[in-house]
Amino acid sequence: MAMKTIAFIPVRGGSKSIPLKNIKPFCGKPLVCWNIEALENSSLVDRIIVATDSVQIENVVLSNRYRKVSIYHRSAENACDTATTESVMLEYINKMHLSDDTVFMLVQATSPLTESWHFTEALEIYAKGEYDSMLTCVRNYRFFWNADGTSKNYDYMKRPRRQNFLGELMENGAFYINTVGNILKNGNRLGGKIGIYEMPEYTATEIDEPDDWIILENLMYRHILSKQKSQKKKIKLFFSDVDGTLTDGGMYYSEMGDELKKFNTRDGMGFQLLHKSGIKTGIITSESTKIVENRAKKLKVDYLIQGKCCDGKFEVVRKICEQEHISLDEVAYIGDDVNCYELLCAVGIKACPADACKKVLEIADIVVLDKKGGEGCVRDFINMLLGDYEIL
Repeated sequence: MAMKTIAFIPVRGGSKSIPLKNIKPFCGKPLVCWNIEALENSSLVDRIIVATDSVQIENVVLSNRYRKVSIYHRSAENACDTATTESVMLEYINKMHLSDDTVFMLVQATSPLTESWHFTEALEIYAKGEYDSMLTCVRNYRFFWNADGTSKNYDYMKRPRRQNFLGELMENGAFYINTVGNILKNGNRLGGKIGIYEMPEYTATEIDEPDDWIILENLMYRHILSKQKSQKKKIKLFFSDVDGTLTDGGMYYSEMGDELKKFNTRDGMGFQLLHKSGIKTGIITSESTKIVENRAKKLKVDYLIQGKCCDGKFEVVRKICEQEHISLDEVAYIGDDVNCYELLCAVGIKACPADACKKVLEIADIVVLDKKGGEGCVRDFINMLLGDYEIL
């Protein structure tokens, strides 16, 4: 029998810096509702508990008639300025007499950029049993110093370039996963062997001050709402470029002189998800190699087009659309370089890796993904498409 998963969102009415911030409209929706709706859409979350002392917050939440949500009336003692998040978690757990193996996920309403797939992906990792608890982090590429003038995380005499600097993982406070038994044992949201779920860099900020609100609304429009707008289109056909998109663009050679390419397995799973959703797939590339042919066979793509450059890519996809009796507006395509430009401009939903060329990055309405080519950017684009698109 699968363990039950409870998502726990503590929201009190006594916020000082931003009064009633948890129900203040954020990008047109009460702040707390962003996380609630993301959790509602995660198949791995069974129940959502909103722990509040505020009648106003309770009324706003209940007015939306969410399927999984229940209100927990936290005590006045655990709603004051000095109360800790752990104290209200423990109050709820002890009062409800939850079983020790219940998965308990603490979710912070002040991190509204957390999406449904973040919750699902992290819970899938946790379910493998490698960690006792997990937290979310983002990779920070800043250089840090001590007050005594010594550097913390780099050698200033050999200042690294950003692309060669691993950075440091910074807790972003979006959510924490644990079991009830482990929380009771340690009295803390974390304990035992701790795993890290790395989130996109744009999720680093929590809403604590008014300036945070402005910053996060801009980030919400840039990274999430703009993508959701694109997702409303009907998609029947998906194409991906190869070099610099499915691969990192590097040229690798064996000792025998054979050319090699490195693909990301997460992208491969993305193609499987598209097939299950009834969307036809294809690979289109300027080169013609046996490596790509073999990869295409493994991915079971419907179309493999090699040796097509620049306007050749556009023309061949246009003809495929005619054969399929669909329009270019029903095609999603991801590419990274000038030879992808014309096709990217023509399709309904377009995306590129974070390290795409300048001309591609400047295309209107293109979704600029957070990962570089070969790092799983194609899977992220597919996750985006499958989040809210329509299948015909």
